[in-house]
Amino acid sequence: MKLEETLNIPLKTVDREIENMVKYDRDVPRSSQLAKAIIELIRSGGKRIRPLMVIVGSRFGPDPDEKKVWRLAGAAEFIHAASLIHDDIIDDSPMRRGQKAMHIKLGVSGALHVGNYMSARVIELISVYSAEQEKFVYDLSSLATTKLCLGEYQQLAHLFDYDVTIDEYLEKSKNKTAQLMATCLQIGAKAAGADTETAELLYRFGEKLGMSFQIRDDVLDFTQSAEKLGKPAGSDLRSGQVTLPVLFALQDETLAPTIRAISADSPAEEVDAVVAAIQASGALEQTEALSRQYLAEAQDIIHRLSHYPAHRDLQALLEYFSGREK
Repeated sequence: MKLEETLNIPLKTVDREIENMVKYDRDVPRSSQLAKAIIELIRSGGKRIRPLMVIVGSRFGPDPDEKKVWRLAGAAEFIHAASLIHDDIIDDSPMRRGQKAMHIKLGVSGALHVGNYMSARVIELISVYSAEQEKFVYDLSSLATTKLCLGEYQQLAHLFDYDVTIDEYLEKSKNKTAQLMATCLQIGAKAAGADTETAELLYRFGEKLGMSFQIRDDVLDFTQSAEKLGKPAGSDLRSGQVTLPVLFALQDETLAPTIRAISADSPAEEVDAVVAAIQASGALEQTEALSRQYLAEAQDIIHRLSHYPAHRDLQALLEYFSGREK
C-alpha cells in the first residue's frame, strides 16, 4: 500500500493545492513559461512526503483549520521543489525524476527565476496569517528556506574536502533535509492548535526521521544500481560531496590516502576503484547503523505520543522511511 493510502490522504488533493499556488497568481499568466514550467515540474511526480507530514501533524491538534493546513502543505512542497531546482544547478545534475532537469530545459538563469519565484510565492501566500499567535507559519518560509540555503552552501563549500568532520556533515544534513521535514510536522500541529510540548515532540520526530532519510540516501548512492539511480554508483563522491560513508571509510588508514587522492580531475576508472573499496570497507554498515539509531530515537518519540490516535500515522511514516530500497 502506498504511503498516502496508509495515511488516508488523497494525493490528488495535495497536487491540486500545489498547482493552485501558481494558477491563482494574478501576476503570472497561465500561458507563461514560468507557469508552464512549474506545473510541469509538479506533474512530473514526487512522493509529496513534506505536505503529507504537514497534514499528519495537524492530526495532533484539537482544532484543525482545513484550509490553512492544506495551504501550508502546498507551501511545503513548493519550498522543497524550489530547493531541488537549485540543488540540481549546484550539483550539475542533468536529470530529475526521469526527465531533464529545469536548468537543462530553461538554462541556469531561467531555472533560477522559477526557483526564486516559488520561494517568494510561499512568503506571499502565508503572509495572510499575520496574527501574533500564528507567527509560527513564518517558520516554513523564512527559517526553513534559510536553513535549506545554508545546507546547500555548506555542501558547496566542502567539495572534495576530506577534512570535514562527521559533526559538520550531520549539521549540513540537518539544515539541508531534516529541518524542513521537522518544521512540516510542527507547523501542521500548531495550525491545529496542538500544545507546545506535542508540537516540539513532533519537530524532534521529524528531525530524526529526516536525518535517517539523508543518511540512507547517502548509502543508496553507493548501493543502488545505475539504472535505479539514473547515474553511476558513487555519484556524490564523483561530484565532490564527501558523505558519511566516505567519512567512515577515511578512518581506515590504509584506504584514506586513496580516497584523498580523488579530485575533480580524477579519471572515472580511479573513482570506480575507490567506490568499490568503500563498498567493501564496512563503511556502509557503519552508516546504516547510524541511520537505524535515528529511527530508534524516532520510535521512542512515537511511544511518548501514543495517547494520540494519530501516533499510528507517525508509525506509518517511520516504517516507510525504514523500508526504503537497499
